[in-house]
Amino acid sequence: MFVYELTIKTVFSAAHSLRDYEGPCSRLHGHNWVVEVIVCGNQLQPNGILVDFGEVKKITSDLLSNLDHANLNETPPFDRLNPTSENLARWIYEQVGRQINGDDVRVTQVNVREAETSCASYFEEIVESK
Repeated sequence: MFVYELTIKTVFSAAHSLRDYEGPCSRLHGHNWVVEVIVCGNQLQPNGILVDFGEVKKITSDLLSNLDHANLNETPPFDRLNPTSENLARWIYEQVGRQINGDDVRVTQVNVREAETSCASYFEEIVESK
């Protein structure tokens, strides 16, 4: 059971076109994407911090710098994977989690907004042992 939760938010700009989709989003267009990474844990460090906000922001920003001002359809892994908000959320979750997750803290959810009114989230069910 997690007790503490923190969220960082970052923004990047990129273009994409959706594959296998009929509608205007099949044409190249851009977004100012807003990404939220949610990290949870149940044990604070001796200084009273779960994990430094700056560390989570840096890891996330470094990852997203490869996507910023790019055509996602030409940028790995989205040159093969359809660059939907859902796929972006899962990929960010996995990549940031590889660097953050440990015994006391883990990424539990990533939200990706391509517009103020549209958000896709990715999280995994956590099965606790008894």
